[in-house]
Amino acid sequence: MRLLMQILLFQCLIVCPFSESAQGETPVDTAEKALRMAKINESQLGGIKQLLVVFNETPEQNAAVLVAMEKKNKHWQVIFAPVPVGIGRKGFAAPHAKREGDQQSPSGFFHLGQLFCYDKIVNTRMPFIQTTSEDKWIDDTTSVDYNRHVRGATTAKSYENLKIGSDEYKYCMAIEYNMHPVVKGMGSAIFLHLSEGEKPNPSAGCVVVTQSDMERLLKWMNPESKPSILMGNEKVLMEGVVTQ
Repeated sequence: MRLLMQILLFQCLIVCPFSESAQGETPVDTAEKALRMAKINESQLGGIKQLLVVFNETPEQNAAVLVAMEKKNKHWQVIFAPVPVGIGRKGFAAPHAKREGDQQSPSGFFHLGQLFCYDKIVNTRMPFIQTTSEDKWIDDTTSVDYNRHVRGATTAKSYENLKIGSDEYKYCMAIEYNMHPVVKGMGSAIFLHLSEGEKPNPSAGCVVVTQSDMERLLKWMNPESKPSILMGNEKVLMEGVVTQ
């Protein structure tokens, strides 16, 4: 079985070359870790068949790696070679410790939710909303719409505009952290979105990828496979996370 896994990973790396992970490991090492994390957290994953595993070596690092995998014949298989991503400026929060404005990314297992796109036509099977200047994501902890999407007028005192003067939100997918249910102050507006430039940059708590990597992910994602994300520090994911 281990030999078969190595062959599959080698084939993946031939198709999707990547010289070295953000953590200085070879892609095969990183991919094998991600496969172990998926197996360890299998009880949390339910019936999903597409998974992004995002992790860093030490909790405070604001750079991480992303490994995309798919379940085939009841086994997880790596689809693309690992890619570098940006996360919160202060790294990952411990499980259940994420708070509004702490500049950390949450740890745990979450479904990938609503996709927002600037363009009318996008190469993806995922349903999406074409973003307008009226689209907002509420981060006001006193608002009844806290951590929710609102189109149009709002009484919220603060919010994220989803159409901004850069391409960072050109493709912006909600990570369903603190949404089922929403708990005031536990954090909001956690997205998978684009980097400012050609390399991933740190964020206020989101997972940040390059446009080419995001477009490849969106082309691959299938809503019937329930795309989801498992994210956190390597040690945390290796020990197993508990859903919020």
